Amino acid sequence: MTAKNQKTSGQGNKKVNRRKKSPNLSKKKTNDIDLIEKEKEKFVRLFAEYENYKKRTSKERLELFRTASKDLMISILPVLDDFERAIKQINNDKSDDHIEGFKLIYNKLQEVLKNKGLTEIEISIGDVFDSECHEAISQIPSEKKNKGKIIEVIEKGYQLGEKIIRFPKVIVGQ
Repeated sequence: MTAKNQKTSGQGNKKVNRRKKSPNLSKKKTNDIDLIEKEKEKFVRLFAEYENYKKRTSKERLELFRTASKDLMISILPVLDDFERAIKQINNDKSDDHIEGFKLIYNKLQEVLKNKGLTEIEISIGDVFDSECHEAISQIPSEKKNKGKIIEVIEKGYQLGEKIIRFPKVIVGQ
């Protein structure tokens, strides 16, 4: 054989070798496809698990809010009972001592709410009106020195922790 023939026959052998490797490549591709399918199935299961987790945590969060208000209501019930007893007592007996009883019950209610994180927003007549912290019910004409200041507090405001849950309602000087 000449050198030229050897090169040609060598190339022919490579083609034959490629054909022999072809079944191995198809097995490798099949294995890769199987691996991809397994990973895809894992991903789908993981995604479904995540969706279930989100649903479960949102349900738990709603339940937490319900139980939080339940806890507050349970704390207020004894105060409600005290008010009912005081009303019955006033109907039976007409004396000034009942006013003291109502004051004690009122203080007890304030203490329960304070323990749950409720605080009154401090505001006084003459303070500068701030739309971030106050709710203006109306404006009335006033002296120049009271312009933009609080003339009267109609309803107290409260905050629960750091969040304002009811803005104080005020009348502002114009």
